[in-house]
Amino acid sequence: MAPMSPTPGVLPSQGLRDLIASGALTGTPAILPDQVQPASLDLRLGTTAVRLRASFLPGTGRRVADRLPEFEMHRMDLRDGMVLEKGCVYVVELMERLALPEGIQAVTNAKSSTGRLDLLVRVITDEGVEFDRVAPGYRGPLYAEICPRSFSVLVRPGMRLNQIRLRRGRSVLTDAELTALNARTPLVSGRAVISEGLGFSVGLRPETGDLVGYRAKPHAGVIDLDRIAAYEPAEFWEELHSANGQLILDPGAFYILVSRESVCIPPGYAAEMAPYLAMVGEFRVHYAGFFDPGFGYAEAGGAGARGVLEVRCHEAPFVLEDGQNVGRLVFERMANVPDALYGAGVASNYQGQGLKLAKHFRMG
Repeated sequence: MAPMSPTPGVLPSQGLRDLIASGALTGTPAILPDQVQPASLDLRLGTTAVRLRASFLPGTGRRVADRLPEFEMHRMDLRDGMVLEKGCVYVVELMERLALPEGIQAVTNAKSSTGRLDLLVRVITDEGVEFDRVAPGYRGPLYAEICPRSFSVLVRPGMRLNQIRLRRGRSVLTDAELTALNARTPLVSGRAVISEGLGFSVGLRPETGDLVGYRAKPHAGVIDLDRIAAYEPAEFWEELHSANGQLILDPGAFYILVSRESVCIPPGYAAEMAPYLAMVGEFRVHYAGFFDPGFGYAEAGGAGARGVLEVRCHEAPFVLEDGQNVGRLVFERMANVPDALYGAGVASNYQGQGLKLAKHFRMG
């Protein structure tokens, strides 16, 4: 294989394999080939979960393992399966470790199915002062902080709840660069609204019917994360219908909605969903969503795909209306085009998606 290009940008699948071969990315047991995605590496849960009384960051000069006794309530062996309870905080050491070269930094985020279950999953590292960010040159373990917010979940070692992306240099596109890219390859259906990323809005007027989303039920059962298409949606979700393009959000409730626009991510780029400005209202759109190169792209088996929105309302009821701005996509340049795109030879649960729950639910 040719050596990885030193071009700035997010490292593609072949670049991640180079880092695995060099020992910069390691795992116990060894990293599996199917963990490597077009622009990220899936991370696996280890064997022990530590129940905490509070979330924490270790801070400069301090190791996670040294600080755990301050917050630890008890430890659980995950090897026979263990339920992580709704509303509780846990830390699990991951099977992967990093020995990053200087000049390469890492960012982590929850996988799509994790976000759609309202599982708050964030990575912390030794000496970390913020979540989901790994400094260039970091050498050491990775830990996942897990807080189930809507449903209790059954987990086992090896499960993949989040992923890591590595980048070299500046990768985020400026508005001018994003405008030029959109002129070459339309990134979104309809008019592109570009301001600190590509804006998108909520869709509350479906082409057929009046189903606009789902609201998590407050007293549902446990979800085994290994069971795919196993659960009836009605046991966990309330369907939401709207005849007038409006939806009132309840404080504290969790919603699955969908963007009005269809999105296309060209092969040489990736994108991350970011929240819109807080001043738009009393709600927040999760930004766990990461869009791989090829998402919604015609040559990768897509024809544009809607963005699924994971929404939580805050202190006051709030009216959402069809077409209201709720977030933006921040585009990043890939260092190289990945050797496999999302939806083309890669296990892609959400290519061509519309309004869709996590893969654990039976969708008709």
